[in-house]
Amino acid sequence: MEDSYLWGKIQAYYGETKYNGTPQSIQKDRTIMGKPFKRWYIAPAAMVFQAICGSVYAWSVFNLPIDIAIYGSDQKVAPITFYINIGCLGLAASLLGPWLERNGPKKAGIIGGSLFCFGHWIAALGIYLKSIALVFFGYGVVSGLGLGLCYISPISALQKWFPERKGFGAGLSVCGFGIGGLICAKIPLPLIHAIGLTMTFLVIGGTYWVILMFCACVFRFPPPERNKIRGPIYRNGTLFITRKQLKYSSGHEAEKSIPMGGTVGDGKIPGLGGGSVGGVGGNAYGGGHGVAQNRIVFEPAIDLTLKEALTTYEYLGMYLMFLANLVSGLVILSRLADMCINVFEKSADTAATVVAINGGFNFVGRLMFSSLSDVIGRKPSYLVMLGTQVVILAVLPLIFMTKNYWAFLLAIWTLTCAYGGGFGTIPAFIHDLFGVNNISGLHGILLTAWSIAGVGGGILFTLIYNHLIRVRGYTAASPEVYNTNFYWLSACAAFG
Repeated sequence: MEDSYLWGKIQAYYGETKYNGTPQSIQKDRTIMGKPFKRWYIAPAAMVFQAICGSVYAWSVFNLPIDIAIYGSDQKVAPITFYINIGCLGLAASLLGPWLERNGPKKAGIIGGSLFCFGHWIAALGIYLKSIALVFFGYGVVSGLGLGLCYISPISALQKWFPERKGFGAGLSVCGFGIGGLICAKIPLPLIHAIGLTMTFLVIGGTYWVILMFCACVFRFPPPERNKIRGPIYRNGTLFITRKQLKYSSGHEAEKSIPMGGTVGDGKIPGLGGGSVGGVGGNAYGGGHGVAQNRIVFEPAIDLTLKEALTTYEYLGMYLMFLANLVSGLVILSRLADMCINVFEKSADTAATVVAINGGFNFVGRLMFSSLSDVIGRKPSYLVMLGTQVVILAVLPLIFMTKNYWAFLLAIWTLTCAYGGGFGTIPAFIHDLFGVNNISGLHGILLTAWSIAGVGGGILFTLIYNHLIRVRGYTAASPEVYNTNFYWLSACAAFG
């Protein structure tokens, strides 16, 4: 049965990911400020870029000031802005991945960063006019769409610049997003007190724009010759070698004798006349002079169309696993400052500090679990993350009932660490299961789970929260309004 016209267009859009850079632009990207470009230059730029974008994780600091500015009291409406933002973020990331691959991370970063900051200015207008709809549209929709494009820009670039460390490269590219809450959570309150809420959004938006534009100008894809046959990669006594490298070195189809993703434990490469891979420093393509004691791992030669990959049980399972990993983190992040103020009776300044430190644990989780997954594997890493979330969510009701503040901090920060790890690990997991073909489309579509978790989880939490307060007579300080939600969040994590 032939694919429909619409599906053909979708597959063509996601399948065509060749960079359309001109010879002039490629040549220009070889240098920066008159000096040869080094791949490590992109790492700090990506970290700072993502940290600014990660300021969205500090949104809970704005909840109370915005409600008071627009309604005169705490109406619990401002948190909805965060859910809209995350929904638009995931939507943009899922749709614009192939466009980024064709146009490059620099253009994507400039456009995405501009949208993100423009959304701040629209939100400022909404606060000035006392219109929550404009706040929803500005920071929720416009900034959210910009964030989606910003989020995937450095991921795509770093994955290409660091192919030998896919987990580390992915973690490095997203850990900055996690640290945004740490850096930005303490900025708003002093500004609000000094210049007012409206001006705070204007100043923050302008400052962020300058930083984002500077970082985006550093982004670029590797030159074409980096994608040609290069030497193999040694890591922890294991030789990682592609079938292209083997075919290139042997001159025939020897690689067909090795199963997909297979290994050769004795260091012998079939088809090379008994040649072996020597120790580090030997001839990696056979006839090496070192001791043939390295394990050889061949990258899987997976050749699936986008439709075939999307319809596999593996992709469906990965999607549900990723979704389960996100829900609790997103819901709690949007309400963290409120929890500190209402349940644990802390000041707004203390709550901002908690949100800031929480961003640090988000950062640690992204980098730690992505690097750990290079050692123990992607699936075991997710088992650890989801298992941690289940345990934490199971004990949080007891912590809230006893109002044990320090136990609350330990639990929330640990949960956030596991939440962040999911983002750091998923790009390399996709590569491992489905190869390099369609990776942009598969990753982009997977990020719709971010939208579902943010919007769906946020709406369900808010409905239960409001019902318990308005119908059952609880207050914002009652542990029950949060504990009831922890039960279904725990079930989601266990399902993953």
